[in-house]
Amino acid sequence: MIQHLHSEPIRTSRVVVLGGSGFLGRHLLNHLRCLGVEALGFSSAELDLTTAGAGERLAGLLRPDDALVFASCLTPDKGKDIHTVMRNLTMGEQVCAALAIRPCAHLVYLSSDAVYADPETLVREDSRCEPSSLYGLTHLTRERMIRLTAEACGMAWLVVRPTLVYGAGDTHNSYGANRFARQALNEGKIKLFGNGEEKRDHVYVGDVSRLLVMCLERRSSGILNLATGVSVSFLEVAELCVAADQKPVTLERLRRGGPITHRHFDITALARAFPTFASTPLRVGIARDYFPQKPVAA
Repeated sequence: MIQHLHSEPIRTSRVVVLGGSGFLGRHLLNHLRCLGVEALGFSSAELDLTTAGAGERLAGLLRPDDALVFASCLTPDKGKDIHTVMRNLTMGEQVCAALAIRPCAHLVYLSSDAVYADPETLVREDSRCEPSSLYGLTHLTRERMIRLTAEACGMAWLVVRPTLVYGAGDTHNSYGANRFARQALNEGKIKLFGNGEEKRDHVYVGDVSRLLVMCLERRSSGILNLATGVSVSFLEVAELCVAADQKPVTLERLRRGGPITHRHFDITALARAFPTFASTPLRVGIARDYFPQKPVAA
């Protein structure tokens, strides 16, 4: 589902990251700077994309040879209502306004697998996009906004749809590895809905930044899911946290509020686009970021 406009990796002259203080933005900026790539990050305090005129201010900061990574979004923990949706869409509007004034070389939009229909249990890049949540609808709408703008301006564009992302510095405390590890460390117990039967794919935050850099170097264009291809139950994730901890941890079952659903990913497109890319095993990522006091074999 993607094509590389550079046949060989070429260092981007500068990368501008919107959402630079967020979970993924911080990791990407650190990775780029460790590689010696010039990187400029903006938080909402520095450039509030929900305000009128933000697009003009952003346009004044962009250069024609920049790669722009749009990773700024109000996630469900910040709100699930229509007001939050409209603020997120305003961000998209302002980014598109900036690019209409000052196009750059490459636009990368960090989306979510929430754009896919809930009944899609084996997800590919061409799976049905019928989001059930306002958050998923927000991302799908912004995807189309940036795609239309980029194509009108003759820019290369890429949409990356990661699944559940875990790792140090997570700001959302999302259900799964991030929440379970914190509960184990801080409370000595992990709270599961039902018996944790649902199976999901979990991708390490370091792998997200590594893959994004590879996409920037190849000026990749199109749509790409970011997952490991291995889905495990939430119970298994909790058991990995228990095994990685050095003190006793108990599992507490909570009443389930909805039906049991599973989601798996076909990562054929990812493997074809980046055949040397290897995901960090979930066991390794959890131990490395949340329980570093206990050595873990790769």
